[in-house]
Amino acid sequence: MAELPPNGTPLLGVPRRSSAPLNSFALWQYLLIFAVVLIGLTYAAPNVFQPDPAIQIRALDQRAVQGAASDAANQAVLARMQTLLSEAGIALKGADLQGDSVILRVDSDEAQLQAQEVATAALNANGLNYVVALASASTTPQWLQNLGGEPMSLGLDLFGGSHFLLQVNMDEYLERVVNNTAESMRDTLIDARIRFTPRRNWVVGQAIEIAFRDETSRDDARAALTDFQDFELSVRDVDDSPGLRFTLTNEKVRALEDRAISQNLTSLRNRVNELGVSEPQVQRLGRERIVVDLPGIQDSARAKEILNKFANLEFRLEALPNARRSQIETYPYNGRDQEIMRRNIVTGNNVQDAKQSYDPETGQPQVNIELDNDGGRRMNAVTKDNVGRAMAILFIEQRPGVRKTTVNGEVVEEFYTEEDRRLISVATIQSALGFSFRITGLGLREAQDLALLLRAGALAAPMYIVEERTVGAQLGDENIQRGWQSVGIGFVLVLIFMIFYYRLFGLAANIALTTNLVLLVAIMSVLGATLTLPGIAGIVLTVGMAVDANVLIFSRIREELHNHPPQRAIQAGFDRALLTITDANVTTFFVAIILLSIGSGPVRGFAVTLAVGIVTSMFTAILVTRALVNLMFGGRKLESLKI
Repeated sequence: MAELPPNGTPLLGVPRRSSAPLNSFALWQYLLIFAVVLIGLTYAAPNVFQPDPAIQIRALDQRAVQGAASDAANQAVLARMQTLLSEAGIALKGADLQGDSVILRVDSDEAQLQAQEVATAALNANGLNYVVALASASTTPQWLQNLGGEPMSLGLDLFGGSHFLLQVNMDEYLERVVNNTAESMRDTLIDARIRFTPRRNWVVGQAIEIAFRDETSRDDARAALTDFQDFELSVRDVDDSPGLRFTLTNEKVRALEDRAISQNLTSLRNRVNELGVSEPQVQRLGRERIVVDLPGIQDSARAKEILNKFANLEFRLEALPNARRSQIETYPYNGRDQEIMRRNIVTGNNVQDAKQSYDPETGQPQVNIELDNDGGRRMNAVTKDNVGRAMAILFIEQRPGVRKTTVNGEVVEEFYTEEDRRLISVATIQSALGFSFRITGLGLREAQDLALLLRAGALAAPMYIVEERTVGAQLGDENIQRGWQSVGIGFVLVLIFMIFYYRLFGLAANIALTTNLVLLVAIMSVLGATLTLPGIAGIVLTVGMAVDANVLIFSRIREELHNHPPQRAIQAGFDRALLTITDANVTTFFVAIILLSIGSGPVRGFAVTLAVGIVTSMFTAILVTRALVNLMFGGRKLESLKI
């Protein structure tokens, strides 16, 4: 057998002084290990405090009240809700203000649903003025929150979360597509100098009807409008004049519906990612609905507000005095009527990036916009030819509403969309604009929301929430309880076996295993990772790997006892098992990283806990166990060793 390295050779990468006894760490090493464990305990502690079921109330129009007025309004809402819930027999565990929201804590999920119903009926009796969302209110002590401590997120299969069912308003979307196409056809005919009979509205349902003064103009128009392949063309009289009728085909309607759903799914996923929700589920349900499941979300009101909001921008030129009335729209701006062109330069769909910031001169909120390649070229081409002319920014916001109507003698809820269009800026073009510029004239919340919505991508079609509920754990409480019991029983059996078989070494290994779990939970909490059932499987595997590392070390020490005295055998056992432990864990770590990179859903949940667990198990098996063994046996004169 090879000779042990002489005293003073670096062991575990840490050189020892020749005068230092075997199996000893310097004081700073013990302090470093203790500090890491203490930090792990601190950030794992919030997981002991389970959240309370609650409802969260937030005003939709944050422009109406700000600062002290906002606090006073929320205090009034809080006092009113306490009275109403007390009259309804719903007991409150607590009520407080968090930022611009009112949080009402209750005892159970049933009371939570009742409280939401009471609050919605009272606050939104005259329209949709408040977001009333189901939430989980944190019970983590404030001092832990001040340190950045947050509990680990649990997946839908373990804890549940918020469930939203959204209805896509396809009728309004198709109507907008047809109207935009009609405007494009009108511009094409004008550019080609083809005369048509003036009609107030060309759109009839999902068709476009154009009347002409004679058949020659009709035939010229038919040739000029060949690019509109999405519509089925038929030649027929319109208003007793020669005309053309363009009708959306069923195939095109389905294609448009698929495109709208696909774009809305992409935008919703981006919005949810901006909210910082771990492992959300956003998927299509049928032809016109989308399901959003958000596991363990805390700020449900914010999520509901963002999911239920449709906002966009349109950049248009100021109307010139000789512009046709059909090309002009009028909006109030700064106490006067401002006329702008109907045709857009670019829209929010051309935004590549958007960030909320503050004007360095005035300190007012602003949104920094960066256009994509197509939008930047169009903006530059239009503005360079219109220097000295004003450009307007039109802010379009669609808010869903609900009203009660009577159908066949029954009162039913009818969903509708209210559109708010307003000019937020009219400024003279000083020079040609490029790909980047800024938007002012918004409140802080509007600027934040607009930047988020533009980054996420515009919705193709407006949506509204038709169902909201809390989602219980998908596996059921009994199965979850059994799962945790199996993990706990297995862990306890491992602890008993280790201390029975390896004596004091087993005690050191058990402390290291417990530390491993604490550090694993702490890192998962700090990273904001979501724990799912596959993640628990990763934790179990991590415990097994940590035990395996300690078994390798102790078995190596036993072998070394046949040829060396106890202190030297302990030293050699740790050092010579290090390479084997490192090789096994590093290769497994690479596999976990690959799974994390290419996997999704449950696979990612397993990969995250496995990767983190490998790091913590390496730390505890090599350093924590070593430090404990050094404290127990280091520097002592040992004649024998029981292991």
